[in-house]
Amino acid sequence: MSAQVGQGAVPPVDAPTPAGDQPGPRPRRRVLRRVLLALLVVVVVLLVLAGWIAVRATQTVGALTDARDAVGDVQEALDAGDTGALRDALPRIQDAAGRAHDASSDPVWRAAEHLPRAGAQLAAVATVSAALDDVATGALPATTAVTDLLGDGEGLRGPDGRVDLEPLVTAAPDLVAASVVARRAASDVAGIDTDGLVGPLVGPVEQARDGLDEVASALETGAQVATLLPPMLGSEGPRTYLVAALNSAELRTAGGIVGSLAVVRADGGALSLVDQRSTDELRGIPEPVLPLTAEEVAVHGTGLGRFVQNAVMTPDFPRSAELLAARWQADVGGTVDGVVATDPVAVAALLEQVGPVDAPDGTTLDAETLLATLLHDAYLRYPDLEAADRFFADVAAAVFGALASGDGDVRALVEAGAQAADEGRVRVWSAHPQEQERIAATTLGAAFLSGPFEDAAGVFLNDGTAGKLDYYLRPTLTVEELRCSGPDPTATVRLDLAFDPPADVTSYPLNVTGTSGAVPVGSLATSIALYGPQGAPPQGLRTDAGVVGGTAETVAGRPVTVVGSRLDPGGRATYRFEVPVRDGRVDVWTTPTLTSPGAVSAACP
Repeated sequence: MSAQVGQGAVPPVDAPTPAGDQPGPRPRRRVLRRVLLALLVVVVVLLVLAGWIAVRATQTVGALTDARDAVGDVQEALDAGDTGALRDALPRIQDAAGRAHDASSDPVWRAAEHLPRAGAQLAAVATVSAALDDVATGALPATTAVTDLLGDGEGLRGPDGRVDLEPLVTAAPDLVAASVVARRAASDVAGIDTDGLVGPLVGPVEQARDGLDEVASALETGAQVATLLPPMLGSEGPRTYLVAALNSAELRTAGGIVGSLAVVRADGGALSLVDQRSTDELRGIPEPVLPLTAEEVAVHGTGLGRFVQNAVMTPDFPRSAELLAARWQADVGGTVDGVVATDPVAVAALLEQVGPVDAPDGTTLDAETLLATLLHDAYLRYPDLEAADRFFADVAAAVFGALASGDGDVRALVEAGAQAADEGRVRVWSAHPQEQERIAATTLGAAFLSGPFEDAAGVFLNDGTAGKLDYYLRPTLTVEELRCSGPDPTATVRLDLAFDPPADVTSYPLNVTGTSGAVPVGSLATSIALYGPQGAPPQGLRTDAGVVGGTAETVAGRPVTVVGSRLDPGGRATYRFEVPVRDGRVDVWTTPTLTSPGAVSAACP
């Protein structure tokens, strides 16, 4: 009979299990141990990987430091045109950049680039290292060709002034390939999002971005020159060019009225002056030499196509070139392969390298006296405007003769010409479509309306006095305020005009004080044309007194406002206008003058 188990009774106890049949640790403990072991392995692996990355990072930093030092030597060699020093420095930068790339491109580093936060830093270092390696091995070697050509000038031009085109033809393919490599590297670094980087890394990445962009731009310029210059200088047959000498004492959009025209022949690298005319020989005609658009007439009037002097009122130099070439063909005869325009500041910079020249009347001109003699003294010495224009043309011919003779240091001449082009003081158009397509994409082509400059704004000056008083005008253009945040970032651009003629200016000849009758004798009238970027809303010019009234038009998709300015002797005027900030920067084209270049820019930090 079984006993009843009630309250307080002891429950039955199971018999003990034989020792050989006892169960192992509970499954949960076994799993926990495995997890802990796995975590321990992961931690050890991570520590090893972290140590590996730390070692690689140290190697990368050391290599990049070596590369930075080598870059300084390369830059010094390029600046000095020292081919030997450049060849000595290249292996060092190639070795350093290669070590940096190797250290930051192994599988462990690449995998770590996917880590939160730290991955962005590693990816940025890897991108910069790879870009430097690409440029060091695939782009910088081509620069030795440039230094060979320009180091002492012997490789580019002979004593007779003829340009040896063969070295340029030989160097062109390597320069083109190098420019492609450099631009690709610059684009890779430009694509790094610096917002996700730690503070100490932002500065070096931005420096690398700016430096690579500078290298790419320089190589692209070199490639363009080496590709375009030989055929344009007659390597494939003679070329003829119409050269317009601009007179900055009477402003037009491009820098001054056309003071004289000349035809220059280029044949196998040799330049010769074929024909020349003063504007007195190319007087105004009743109808435009080419049909003008309604927009052109609204902004510039029919004088754009009727007067040679006014052909450069449009900010689009290809259009100016077409008008000048058509006028030359109509009045003189013959077609040209291109048109070149230069202002007196550019000529003075070149004259500084070739030395003084003598004008036919016995006047000796050098870089220090050219501007004053040409743009001021000549008009007092020759009150007759026709005589003054002939003197202007004679001086232009004398300077050309000096430049074509082979005098002057080639490297210095190239640098002076490049600086003048950067300031908008030299403009080029080619009648050959393939050449023109390349030229129009550069500031040298000055294709403000027809080129790829749709985001640029422009503010251009045209004299309204019909005299030579702009010799005393000092315009200054600045980006006064840059607002980079918000949905529609904008910038305030400021134009200052200062007019300081001599006290006795009212006694000067009419060819100086002006014949327009628009303002009292001795005062200055100026037309200011403001061009917004394509698609931008209309923007007016304003002074402290408010918005200035003027003519509003749309040209090539750009809002245009034209206003008039009057300055009495000693007068000052300040104008402001707003332009949109696009892609973090503002570019404003303007009229190059005796004291200021033809463009200003500003970029968001």
